[in-house]
Amino acid sequence: MRTTFAVIVALVAWLMAAPLVAHHAFSSEFDINKPLKLTGTLTKWEMINPHSWFHMDIKQPDGTIVPWLVEGGSPNQLIRLGVTKNTLKVGTEFTIEGYQARDGTNKAVGRNFILADGSRYLFGGSAPGAGGADK
Repeated sequence: MRTTFAVIVALVAWLMAAPLVAHHAFSSEFDINKPLKLTGTLTKWEMINPHSWFHMDIKQPDGTIVPWLVEGGSPNQLIRLGVTKNTLKVGTEFTIEGYQARDGTNKAVGRNFILADGSRYLFGGSAPGAGGADK
């Protein structure tokens, strides 16, 4: 009986620790020296833990479309900051201020975003000034 209990306790501890292993610090993936500002159209929004993901299409000067993936805070953080699925709908054009991935790919972490009417919202999450851990 004690062995079964010990196995269950160990399994629960392992399952609870698994999300912590997947989580990362801002500086491990993004570069504070690579700030960016992207204006584009939201194509998909994934509100999943531990981060939300904003998929955007950015139109280049030559007319080509480049997809970007922007990390935001958790769904709970976004909701506390006033950002819901009604705030930003697929097809909306908006501007993101954030930081590019260290590897130079079309991936970033958002600090805030701005809608066409000038409304500004924080992204939550790990970016400095995003209303997440530094709040």
